[in-house]
Amino acid sequence: AYNEDDLMLYWKHGNKSLSTDEHISLSQFFIEEFSASSGLAFYSSTGWYNRLFINFALRRHIFFFLLQTYFPAMLMVMLSWVSFWIDRRAVPARVSLGITTVLTMSTIMTGVSASMPQVSYIKAVDVYLWTSFLFVFLSVIEYAAVNYLTTIEERKQLKKRGKASGMYSIDAVQAMAFDGCFHDTDMDMDLTGFSDRCEESETPTQAANVSNADTTRLKRKRSLKGNVGRIILQNNHVIDTYSRVVFPSVYIVFNLFYWGLYI
Repeated sequence: AYNEDDLMLYWKHGNKSLSTDEHISLSQFFIEEFSASSGLAFYSSTGWYNRLFINFALRRHIFFFLLQTYFPAMLMVMLSWVSFWIDRRAVPARVSLGITTVLTMSTIMTGVSASMPQVSYIKAVDVYLWTSFLFVFLSVIEYAAVNYLTTIEERKQLKKRGKASGMYSIDAVQAMAFDGCFHDTDMDMDLTGFSDRCEESETPTQAANVSNADTTRLKRKRSLKGNVGRIILQNNHVIDTYSRVVFPSVYIVFNLFYWGLYI
């Protein structure tokens, strides 16, 4: 009711006019410091009015967000790199892993947005989450490129080999794509052997061939454990090889820059 012509407000002892309990604490913030100040507020109809202010400097508890946001986002990004070590012909495994990590990152981002104030500017946590989401998304795109180039390479190889007696002669890696198990490279396998296994009505000769093939398959599965590393090295693509180094390196540099700038 009284403007500056009628009433003047001020802090008598400045910051010393304020006193608080040392044991006061907040659930989400640390109270760094507080200061007293004064100012004027203008109302067009009545004039200027004195105002007293107390300014609080707060620091957020970061450990809560590390557990709920940053650590899960880091783990999802590192989990998306696992696909770089999976056989490039294991389409269901790599696609499902990529889609799962993308959906998980979307869930984390949605949860953080719901718990934060709805502001129009970009927050530091938004920068981190969107960058992490970009890494996960690029890992899915990376496999799309690997799968496409692998298909082109296989088509070129099939054209070079041509047809022999109306059947294609395929190597161990291609045979693995048909029946799901590893085959030795020194053994010739054709498409007819795989199609015969899927037929419901089998002749005695075909049944004998299937039983022999099953016995051979069991032997190969036993020797597969010692050859996993060699199989992965033989079946990986050059893009996967570079991705195993580029993705982690860039992500580490981003984390160093982020934690040094915002924290």
